[in-house]
Amino acid sequence: MQGRSGRCCVANALARQSAGHTNLLAVLTPNLAVKPATVLITKVTIKGMKQAVQMFGPAQAAVAKAVADSVAKASFAPISVKILSLSVACSLLDCGRQQENLRFQLRGTKLAIKNAMTGKPSAAEVVAGKDSAQHPFKGF
Repeated sequence: MQGRSGRCCVANALARQSAGHTNLLAVLTPNLAVKPATVLITKVTIKGMKQAVQMFGPAQAAVAKAVADSVAKASFAPISVKILSLSVACSLLDCGRQQENLRFQLRGTKLAIKNAMTGKPSAAEVVAGKDSAQHPFKGF
């Protein structure tokens, strides 16, 4: 977060686009942006309409729903909804199935919000797990 509020972070992400990396604001429907303000940042270069549809469709919808659901569950303190912003790095599944992509983004965003708001993982948890941790893509 930059400046006095997260809006600076969101504004910078939306103003500083690059070819193939289109950041977008999370909205439930047109003209109904979620609070806290949330920007989706692509982790991959968008190549073609198939990936653009995934990003602007199920990925964006899932992130917006996850944020709205988290607010509804009171995961955020009421004042923080006004002053925080969220940046969500989105990967696109190469599965071609939009419902699977939606579920993946929804679960991941909800878990990330929950962990962030509860301070997870703690420094002690990171230190305790550092030597036994295995990356799921270790073999690649």
